[in-house]
Amino acid sequence: MTEKIKLFCLPFAGGASSIYRNWGTGLADNIELCPIELAGRGIRIAEDCYANLEEAVEDIFNQISDDISKSDYAIFGHSMGASLGYEVLQKIMSLGMRPPIHAFFSGRYPPDVQRVRELWSLMGPQEFQEKVLALGVTPPEIFQHPELSKIFIPLLRSDFAIAETMVHRPEIIPLKVNISVLIGESEGISRDTAVKWKAHTTKRCSIYYIEGGHFFLLKEKDAVIKIINASLVQQNLEFLI
Repeated sequence: MTEKIKLFCLPFAGGASSIYRNWGTGLADNIELCPIELAGRGIRIAEDCYANLEEAVEDIFNQISDDISKSDYAIFGHSMGASLGYEVLQKIMSLGMRPPIHAFFSGRYPPDVQRVRELWSLMGPQEFQEKVLALGVTPPEIFQHPELSKIFIPLLRSDFAIAETMVHRPEIIPLKVNISVLIGESEGISRDTAVKWKAHTTKRCSIYYIEGGHFFLLKEKDAVIKIINASLVQQNLEFLI
């Protein structure tokens, strides 16, 4: 067993591991930052995008499976990353493997809450562009330059397709791990809805509202890291005792 807790971080749709690059200096000394690079971006830009949710979950599991059998670990995911993290943890639990000491689900509705949503992945080029740019995190240059469009638009459509086809779990299979749920104050997830995350674990569920909208973690990094540090440092002490 290693001394440090490995913190595996999963990005939102269209995001890469680089969104977590500047987290390292703020994390507690006992936490090792381990951003997960998904296919089709970053150092894996030459690889094909995922064909479906199952392929993405299998890829993430294969990346971390060796480490989680040897180290204490935690998983953090935002938006699509939160759903991918949840599905990976369901796979880990189904295989009887060692669970994380904590899981962080950020910017995401509880898995059992079914929502009516627009299917962005099926929209025409102009409507898709308008929707993506309205989020405020994708550079307009991606749609303006053919060489960038060729690479990143299929990636964005693939990610949104995965996010839109996340498993709806009306029958809850609770995790056996402490979880923290992080939500932007103005992203539209009510407290009555957020509290439904409590049914997804047999252990402790803490819910935090953070200033900002859906992409609060980009502007409120320090607040997010403070929650992670408090959760993992304290929990690690409890584990050692």
